[in-house]
Amino acid sequence: MTIRVMLVDDQALLRTGFRMVLAAQPDMEVVAEAGNGVEALEVLRATKVDVILMDVRMPHLDGVEATRRICGDGRAENAPKVLILTTFDLDEYAFSALKAGASGFMLKDVPPGELLTAIRAVHSGDAVVAPSTTRRLLDRFTPMLPATNAEPTRPELGRLTEREREVLLLVAQGLSNGEIAARLVLSEATVKTHVGRILTKLSLRDRVQAVVLAYESGLVLSLIYM
Repeated sequence: MTIRVMLVDDQALLRTGFRMVLAAQPDMEVVAEAGNGVEALEVLRATKVDVILMDVRMPHLDGVEATRRICGDGRAENAPKVLILTTFDLDEYAFSALKAGASGFMLKDVPPGELLTAIRAVHSGDAVVAPSTTRRLLDRFTPMLPATNAEPTRPELGRLTEREREVLLLVAQGLSNGEIAARLVLSEATVKTHVGRILTKLSLRDRVQAVVLAYESGLVLSLIYM
């Protein structure tokens, strides 16, 4: 199956670079491009797209609002998957885009191989949280969190076992199932089971939403004091 990709970025040179990388892949095709969110919404009315590589800061309509309109805050079942590409100083916008329904985010200087892997993962229904960006998000949001070492206030977190909370903390750091398995000396299948239970208990769509919850609830405070 060919993955139909749309490039949304106000810098034509960047779109050209991404197009060249994707064109060399037998399972990917760039079917559309847009220079801002307004153009993207117009193109989507007439073009079927599987995955959108979305810039954040663009004129007329930014990537956060465009993602919200495309994904319907995560409720549109047939909507294209959105993969946010951000820069170091725009991480807070990427975080907002995840809440709007994006399936993941990565830095724009990601190696081509990692970008291709991310596109395939998002297309298959998985979520992509770049570890380096997640750690930067932690640094960025830490000053905004409560100054005390109090327990997170979201009551639904009480449904988790101690092991599940431990796994959720590692997911919030951007670790993959394999990395979590190595850290906790578990099998990858066991970690996958824990992640599935976490998503079910907290009524979350995917691990991206789990990361968002971990930040919003203050659970990431536990990382600071580890």
